[in-house]
Amino acid sequence: MANLLRKIFLADLFQGLWVTFRNQNPKYIYTEQYPAERPKVAERYRGAPRLNINPDNDETLCISCNLCAVACPENLIVVGWERNEQTKRKDLTTFTYDTSRCMFCGLCEDACPVDALELTQDFEMASYTRDGQIWDREMLEHGPAPKAYRS
Repeated sequence: MANLLRKIFLADLFQGLWVTFRNQNPKYIYTEQYPAERPKVAERYRGAPRLNINPDNDETLCISCNLCAVACPENLIVVGWERNEQTKRKDLTTFTYDTSRCMFCGLCEDACPVDALELTQDFEMASYTRDGQIWDREMLEHGPAPKAYRS
């Protein structure tokens, strides 16, 4: 009989609603005010890729070894190079990185012998087109343009 009354008066529903409303006290609510206040990012977070440049001569550290492209499981890195006849070294001509397919595993960063490629803590990489997700050498060296938020 008690079980039937619980079903008729929806006791379980009201018991669940009481749990919900009990935790609606404003002192328990925490909301990040995202554009105004930047969220804390974990120290080991892997975000937007960057090609590091040498601060002494403003040239890229990349030696065009293609190890990052070989290590990438998604095959999204394309390294273009030309042989320099004077120095007998490879000169980097193009470097493309498709962030739309990247799973941010960090294998490309680990494979780089000169630490030219790194995954930074930048997480704002949204764009309105798929072409905006394919980053070229210039975008990788300078990074995405910072967004200014106004209140």
